[in-house]
Amino acid sequence: MTPDSELFIGLMSGTSLDGVDGVLAELPALRVCAYAHRPMPLALRAELLALNTPGDNELHRAALAANALALVQAEVVAELLDSAGVTAAQVRAIGSHGQTVRHRPGEFDGTGYTLQLNQGALLAERCGIDVVCDFRSRDVAAGGQGAPLVPAFHAQVFGVLGQARAVLNWGGIGNLTLLPPLDATGQPTGPVRGFDCGPGNALLDGWIAHHRGSPYDADGAWAASGRVNATLLAELLAEPFLAAPPPKSTGRDLFNAAWLAQRLAPHAAVAAVDVQATLAEFTVQAAAQALHAHAPDAPELLVCGGGALNTHLMRRLAAALPAVRVRSSAEAGLPPMQVEAAAFAWLAWAWGERQAGNRPEVTGARGLRVLGSAYPR
Repeated sequence: MTPDSELFIGLMSGTSLDGVDGVLAELPALRVCAYAHRPMPLALRAELLALNTPGDNELHRAALAANALALVQAEVVAELLDSAGVTAAQVRAIGSHGQTVRHRPGEFDGTGYTLQLNQGALLAERCGIDVVCDFRSRDVAAGGQGAPLVPAFHAQVFGVLGQARAVLNWGGIGNLTLLPPLDATGQPTGPVRGFDCGPGNALLDGWIAHHRGSPYDADGAWAASGRVNATLLAELLAEPFLAAPPPKSTGRDLFNAAWLAQRLAPHAAVAAVDVQATLAEFTVQAAAQALHAHAPDAPELLVCGGGALNTHLMRRLAAALPAVRVRSSAEAGLPPMQVEAAAFAWLAWAWGERQAGNRPEVTGARGLRVLGSAYPR
């Protein structure tokens, strides 16, 4: 470690609900020291999915789910410490995203809310490390979307001297970051932009789970074996959110099973495998069209999140963007499944330094804000 660096842990469980990813990192000059992953227990995954929609006894169920999630997070922390050979006392803080179950910014007389289930007190108690969480609420309170938050981090780690670059975070939902070239001092030469651009893996995972009992489509093999239905694809791409101007963010509040069922109703004759193929193409085209609309001259697109591991999606994305170099974030030094966890380690560092963690030009907030709330060890 350098004299001015400290250790932070970042924890992320995204919209895909496949599990909890964690990194142990040195900051402020990012160096990932360890990575760990725990699959989401099936019962907890089912409950977290159910809590995305109104239901019976929600407050009690949400509290228990938050407790259960904290225990999984604590297992990830223990594995990180063990694999790196460090003690809890050597880690300054944990940055924990929590699990988003509702995202309604800007609604309800212009305030709205975003809700990530988390139990920072329990996590701090189990791990003996300060915990920083609830990163999105302050941005929403300042009139912002509270999402995406990763563009501020992307600007720190993926900016390139003299060249623009785009980053696609393909988790359950897709979000796009547009990075201007860096100048000779390492500062962006223009605004950092970013927004949610459409679905990632959420619709694909839900469809294959319903029809084949698999949690996800490994390498996109099932989608690749089907045929895209052009009429259905056009109807999916007509979703108004896709054409709405930034700042914008979304989640399972929009792209969910009910949304899909409504659009599939006139297409009952389309085979399930062809629906999967069409959903994959929808996911690709939503991202490609967003890049064309907002950064038509970007020469390079880095892809992170689970979508970067889907061979079919990556192949189709490259075909949809023939003039763009499409590659995994791993080629830029940070493996796809580590990016978001590293971002929340960085946000914990930013909280400790009382530095802003948001980008108002991304979220639409009224200004820069320090993000997060802390639970001391």
